[in-house]
Amino acid sequence: MDIESQITDIEIFPHRLLSCETTEKLLIDLDCIDAVNRIVLHGRRLASDETDGESRFITIKGEKIDLHVKTGRVLIEIVTTEIEDPDQFHDELREICSRHLPFGFNMTEGTFIRKQKTVTDGLKYGENLDQLSDKMIGLTDQNALLSERATVIKK
Repeated sequence: MDIESQITDIEIFPHRLLSCETTEKLLIDLDCIDAVNRIVLHGRRLASDETDGESRFITIKGEKIDLHVKTGRVLIEIVTTEIEDPDQFHDELREICSRHLPFGFNMTEGTFIRKQKTVTDGLKYGENLDQLSDKMIGLTDQNALLSERATVIKK
């Protein structure tokens, strides 16, 4: 069985944009689930003067991260072989989301994060494409500098 057949994605689509504080709490709880391989945040880019008085920094596993987006979607890559009971897993995920997103959310299972390097990646990274970690595939806007748009936190 190849690794791609063992991976699926779940999209959490909150009914409103998340504050930095809510994003941090949600990420901390989602990271406690063993089956979670990686998490991608999507949203509109935050301007430096657009934080409404709140900090743009979140702390995950002791690492301070500058949040560049107002979180509108949370994409979670799941390793399905780590899930013993799919119904219990989905219930746990819904419970975490209900706790942090009382205003509502939609949850959809499918493929949302790219799993393979593309021609666009080849054009952007050129000869350095082979040096790009597979963990970074699908995590960033191809028009942005990688160092400015993705943060990897070790499990």
